[in-house]
Amino acid sequence: MTARFDQGPWAAAGVQTVQPGVHRVPLPLPNDGLHAVNVYLLEDLAEDDGIVMIDGGWAIPEARKALEEALAAIGRDLGDISHILVTHIHRDHYTNAVELRRLLGSRVYLGAGERPGLEMLDRLRSDEPAGSLETLRRGGAAELAEQIQAMDHGGYDPSVWEAPDQWLGAETLRFGDNELRVVPTPGHTKGHVVFLDERRGLLFAGDHVLPHITPSIGFELTEAGGRPLADYLDSLRLMTRYADTRLLPAHGPVTDSAHTRVAELLTHHDDRLAKSLTALGEDTLDAHAVARKLGWTRREVPFGDLNAFNQMLAVNETAAHLDVLVLRGRATVAFVGGVNQYARVR
Repeated sequence: MTARFDQGPWAAAGVQTVQPGVHRVPLPLPNDGLHAVNVYLLEDLAEDDGIVMIDGGWAIPEARKALEEALAAIGRDLGDISHILVTHIHRDHYTNAVELRRLLGSRVYLGAGERPGLEMLDRLRSDEPAGSLETLRRGGAAELAEQIQAMDHGGYDPSVWEAPDQWLGAETLRFGDNELRVVPTPGHTKGHVVFLDERRGLLFAGDHVLPHITPSIGFELTEAGGRPLADYLDSLRLMTRYADTRLLPAHGPVTDSAHTRVAELLTHHDDRLAKSLTALGEDTLDAHAVARKLGWTRREVPFGDLNAFNQMLAVNETAAHLDVLVLRGRATVAFVGGVNQYARVR
């Protein structure tokens, strides 16, 4: 689950040149356990000598200032950003892209699978995680859902939730003589995509593959449903069909092998599936009850010691693991009184 982790130097303000023409810039996040989100500035892709930016950051003044300072450090300025490719719809990736488009006229790109979530935001006029709250209720955690719903989510600002200029599917984006392969990777969100630079051996992975933590699964603004963990595991395996690359994540440092981290994440989820099955035991339980039996984060923190937001992530991830156990024939599920009740197959 996504939670606070040791920051190290990767989150410090500044610019890391990954290789000539490719720069990592951590932008600050407000009141967030991750502290920063990496955006990437690609200088030598756009044929108009503009900058292709991957992920936008959170639309706060501190992020704008950090981005301006980073651009100045490489001899550029905000006006050079011509294209912004966003991996997914979460606020720390998308909202600043929309702000920069308004300021600069940059083109914004987003995975087509995020369209229902963006349209739901416009209907609900709220940016609370509606899908995640629905999963909580189905998981037997209605009181926790009410607690999360009552929180201040920052207020709905329609100006930062506008549609992109281009919806992306599985395709190749061409900038002059250069190409980026768009690979849909549902799981963290339904419309998450990664950008693969096969010529230079770089994977701009967003929150799909993170070097220090496992991303939350199915943290959705749109309606719940589907099979987010099964989709995520399939999306991880998809990464191994391509040649190994350097991993350029949204949170954490650049590492040398995306395949190595993918293997670690698959092993982690195998372990969580086994522990979830053990926690079911001989009982019939909802996801909330199973989550309370498990340890969380690498430190095995008890469920009761997590704050409400991370309890939400824990219950929803437990539900995702239980649903995969059902798909694999290791458990059964019955919808009783608005709650999914799981039992181990004996």
